[in-house]
Amino acid sequence: MSRRLFIAAATAVTLALALPAAGLAQPPADALTDPAMKAPEVIAFIGVKPGDKVADIVAGRFVRALSQAVGAKGKLYAVMPAEVVKAHPEVVGLLNKTASDPAYANVVVSTPPVNAMALPQGLSAVFIRQNYHDLYDKFMGPADVPAFNKAVFAALKPGGVYVILDHADAAGTGIAGTEGRHRIEEARVKEDVLAAGFKLDGESKILANPADDHSKFVFHPSIRGKTDQFLLRFKKPK
Repeated sequence: MSRRLFIAAATAVTLALALPAAGLAQPPADALTDPAMKAPEVIAFIGVKPGDKVADIVAGRFVRALSQAVGAKGKLYAVMPAEVVKAHPEVVGLLNKTASDPAYANVVVSTPPVNAMALPQGLSAVFIRQNYHDLYDKFMGPADVPAFNKAVFAALKPGGVYVILDHADAAGTGIAGTEGRHRIEEARVKEDVLAAGFKLDGESKILANPADDHSKFVFHPSIRGKTDQFLLRFKKPK
């Protein structure tokens, strides 16, 4: 397989994991139906409360869970970057279908370019799951990552949090594995986000897997669904 075809296939598979699949007779597994995603623990780590305004960037399998967590008086902004929509136009229909359900009336869908996020102001939390590494990939532009993180910082209220969950890569790899293995070094994420003005506020190992040696593509049959994942919470100073 050529590198171009490999990257295209890898991107499609990444989004298939991060987002619900289209055209299925049964609703796809998401954070409400798949215990492996550990939704209660992840949401508790984020600190989401009823009435909060939360943005889920590259919104997918946590949309319904976060919608329920913020409640009727809160808002869940389901943000799908235009670059993802261009590659996978079906994702907007899936998000709009959720938002049209009266049970999830607090979901607001948007599709801004990744370098012009225009996030609502005064957010309590911003969450990005298994897709921070994609900011460095070709299909995202790649994104202007420092500007992206500064946009998140600007959108959060003082004391608001930015939470990143992603597939871990080996120490010292930085962003070398984002395109091929779909992994990113935890230390690189910290470096990126701290440079935007955030303070590290928490770390969780609830999705860690010491048996993952970080050498494999995250969809390799031997590791798919069992990757070593880090969960980081950064706070905007008050």
